[in-house]
Amino acid sequence: MGAESSKLDRAYGVLIGMAIGDALGMPSQTMSPEQIRRHYGQITGFVAPYPSHPVSHGLSAGQVTDDTEQALMLARRLVSGRGRIDEDLLAQDLLEWEADVKARGLRDLLGPSSKAALDAMLAGSPVTETGRNGTTNGAAMRIAPIGIAVAAEPMSEFVDQVELACRMTHNTGEAIAAAAAVAAVISCGVEGSTFVGALPVALKAAEEGQSRGYPVGDGDIAVRISTAVSCAKEGAAADELAAKIGTSVASHESVAAAFGIVMLAAGDPWQAALIAANIGDDTDTIGAISCAMAGACSGAGAIPKEAIETIATANSLPLEETARDLLSLRTGTEVPAYLGEAHA
Repeated sequence: MGAESSKLDRAYGVLIGMAIGDALGMPSQTMSPEQIRRHYGQITGFVAPYPSHPVSHGLSAGQVTDDTEQALMLARRLVSGRGRIDEDLLAQDLLEWEADVKARGLRDLLGPSSKAALDAMLAGSPVTETGRNGTTNGAAMRIAPIGIAVAAEPMSEFVDQVELACRMTHNTGEAIAAAAAVAAVISCGVEGSTFVGALPVALKAAEEGQSRGYPVGDGDIAVRISTAVSCAKEGAAADELAAKIGTSVASHESVAAAFGIVMLAAGDPWQAALIAANIGDDTDTIGAISCAMAGACSGAGAIPKEAIETIATANSLPLEETARDLLSLRTGTEVPAYLGEAHA
């Protein structure tokens, strides 16, 4: 596999990994591990949510949620803006997305930080102010396109792009640091790095991101990530990782947990998705983040073909096309469709 083909396989690995982690975690989101076992047993593949699920009701096995849909929304804004994000148009996209979700009779709507920020924007607040209290993982869950499109160095310029993608809804040190760490792993992975090799860059990005936005929320995301990774290295089981780090929508819990999960899975995207789906609480977002990072560092070739086919059948997502477009922004050249035959 040539250099460009390898990069495209990893860029596609980010997006298909994200979709797989999202879809596997969809039926168990908001549930405790005990509730997951009661309703599904051990999740070992794509399953439909139980009929009265408070959030995922109406979705089918293998369907993605807001995590994948909003990441692709950000990708479209990046591509149409030739690498720059128009925040007004992104805000409009988010509002239209939520209206469409409601029209489909689904319940997986905007998260608390995004909803509050958009309400403030509609009320006339400037974009620099609307996200000043956003510490949840909504920024990290949709940041993957930045990691594909932008090189991690120079670091300050890389985090500039992360910050711009975050600030409308999540303009806080906690959220920007978490998103920067995730994007850095993805960016390094696209260049050929392993997950372990990307960790120092991710921690550096988290430290840089921590200085951006308003000083709200957890004050040291890099330490939270390091703690989760160390916990996994020491052989902790998934439930021990969850108990120590947390798995809520707070960035300092769920994003740190995603790093720990990739380490527990030894970088394998499918194994990371399975761990995330069973770990409890914000399973779809943790799955999307962890599998996007694992997919970046292993490539789509490491993901079971059956899982890729399930995502393709259950959803209508332009993942290969989007991967090529984002990679073209990174390289400044058109990327040939190497994956067309490999993943048809």
